[in-house]
Amino acid sequence: MFSAIRKRNAEKRDRDIAARQERRATLARREFETFRRVVGQGPGVRGNGEMWWCNHYEWLKSCGYLLRPRYATDWVPSWQGTKKSPRRCEDAVVPSYNHLIDATRISDGKFVILKIVKQSRHPFEADIGRFFMSKPLASDLNNHCVPIYDVLSVPQDEDRIILVMPLLRPYSNPPFDALSEVIDCIRQLFTGLQFMHTHRVAHRDCMNLNILMDATSLYKEPFHPFRLEWRRDLSGYAKHYTRTRCRPKYYFIDFGISRRYDLSDTSPLELPILGGDKTVPEFQDSIEPRNPFPTDIYYIGNFLREDFIQVYLLSTICGDADIEIEGFGFLEGLVADMVQDDPSKRPTIDEVVSRFDAICKGLSGRKLHSRVAPKGENRVTALFRDAGHWTRRFVSKLASLGGSSCVENEMISPGQESMKKKMTRSWSS
Repeated sequence: MFSAIRKRNAEKRDRDIAARQERRATLARREFETFRRVVGQGPGVRGNGEMWWCNHYEWLKSCGYLLRPRYATDWVPSWQGTKKSPRRCEDAVVPSYNHLIDATRISDGKFVILKIVKQSRHPFEADIGRFFMSKPLASDLNNHCVPIYDVLSVPQDEDRIILVMPLLRPYSNPPFDALSEVIDCIRQLFTGLQFMHTHRVAHRDCMNLNILMDATSLYKEPFHPFRLEWRRDLSGYAKHYTRTRCRPKYYFIDFGISRRYDLSDTSPLELPILGGDKTVPEFQDSIEPRNPFPTDIYYIGNFLREDFIQVYLLSTICGDADIEIEGFGFLEGLVADMVQDDPSKRPTIDEVVSRFDAICKGLSGRKLHSRVAPKGENRVTALFRDAGHWTRRFVSKLASLGGSSCVENEMISPGQESMKKKMTRSWSS
């Protein structure tokens, strides 16, 4: 049985490698057709986007930010002349986007993200970031706008600036364990949007890709910024605690198309601009100026609909059918009002927060402790995950009572989930 499993895993790896190579070749061909230039053909070749960072390596270092060894002017691939596979070498990892790169703040060793912003395209992003970092807003617990630590002016380039921000990761990675963790995430996001609207800032693109979290407390060892499930040095999986044990903070990012208004401007109007979510009803077949604040309500409501209500169920150890069947149905009424076609009928963020608080007061402890499970989950997989979930809840309870020796046993490795999937496939076949 195990040899068959190994054979299937090897075949899957080969297919995945071939698919990645095909995607790289396709992207390289398209970029050459578009820009008439050749990109890097492997981990040992730095592409055009990477070379921009290489050319600014020493300047960034003088500003107090150190890029990874790959971007040093005298870089030599660590696997060169050895039998090492580039896949296991940290300096072979390439960023997903040319305008974003990770760095280390030299003064305290903190990991940060550097983002190139063209002011001609996004003239308000830096100003809005500075506004939310001003006193007393920066220390307000309701402020969930990504902190801007520094704004660097690129030498000999008046259009480009670099925003320095904390290293964050997607809000849903690692996965949610219990409903109480989802409730905490939603509450933070509602509170954060309320904070923005109170200070007359409309985000205008608050969809799922622009919601991240500070997961520093979840990880005992730093994770890699572009291979999120691995340790920073790629020496193994990055184990993490549950969000119940170590509560993360969620942030809205990317204020490139956001706008700030005067307090006296109660009903501002803006021409439609499509963000990442293209489904905004008032933007369909219309160029009529609209109030961006109700549009924010649609964005966050549609985010809840598409990322939670339509995706997850709840699983209980006692098989409580009422809880499992309803799933996230308790949010449907509120979300339905938030995504109404008529913007004028949508609730304000203050009304959303009030209604959400009332909903949460009606949730039972059993429901809050339920495991968040993807729809269509295999029964064998569910069995494994339920066992792990309730073990972690028990360990977390002991830890909260002073059982510190239990904390290590509560840590989760992405490798555990992959092993469960392998065993599930084996037993189901």
